[in-house]
Amino acid sequence: MDPNTTTQRSVEFVLDLICVHSYIAFTRFSRAAQRFRDSGGQVDVTFRPFQIAPDAPATGRPLFDVHKEAFGEDTARAIAEDTSFGAEDGLDIRFERAVHTNTLDAHRLVAAAASQGAAEAMAERLFRAYMTEGLNIGDPATLARLASEVGVEPPEDGASAVRAEIDRMRRLGVTSVPLVLVDDGPAMSGAQPEDAYLKALATPPAPARG
Repeated sequence: MDPNTTTQRSVEFVLDLICVHSYIAFTRFSRAAQRFRDSGGQVDVTFRPFQIAPDAPATGRPLFDVHKEAFGEDTARAIAEDTSFGAEDGLDIRFERAVHTNTLDAHRLVAAAASQGAAEAMAERLFRAYMTEGLNIGDPATLARLASEVGVEPPEDGASAVRAEIDRMRRLGVTSVPLVLVDDGPAMSGAQPEDAYLKALATPPAPARG
C-alpha cells in the first residue's frame, strides 16, 4: 500500500441479521477488510440496523412455515433443501433449521458490542447462530449466551435508539439490504464480490471541495 495515501476508511454497513444476503456480504466484506488491514490500512465499520420483517414475533417460528405461507409448500421445501447459498464462501447455511424472528434485540446487542469494540465479532456470531445453528436470535436468553461467548456485556436499554436508527434508514430511502458505503463513495447494494469491497477500501476518497 502506498504510504502517501489515506489508509483510514469509514464504512457504513446496513444489514439485517436474518438476511442471508447480508450474511454473505458481511462475510465477503470482512475478508476484504482483513486483507486491507493486513496491508496497513484501518477500517472503522459502523453497522446500521434494518428489519426485513419488523412484524415478526420475537418468540420465533420456523422459517419453513413462513415460506410455506408466502410461497406454497413446494417452494418452501425447495428453499429448505437448497444448500447452495453461501457455499462458495465457505458458509454452512441451513434454511431448514432457521427460526424466523424479530431482530430488534439482536440489533441492540450489536450496538452494545460496538461500544465495547466487538461489533464485527458480535454480528458474525449472530449470523452464524441464525443461519447455521437454528437458534432464535430474538430470544433474550439466547442473546445473553451469545453475548457471553463473544465477551460482550448485554445492553440494558437502547431499544428506542435502535428503532430510531431503523426509521432513519427508511427515511433515507433504504428499502433492502445489504448496503455498504465506504467513505463518500457510491453505495454498494447486494452481496458484492470480495475483491469489489477491497477495491472500494483501497480507493482513496475524493478530495473535499473547498
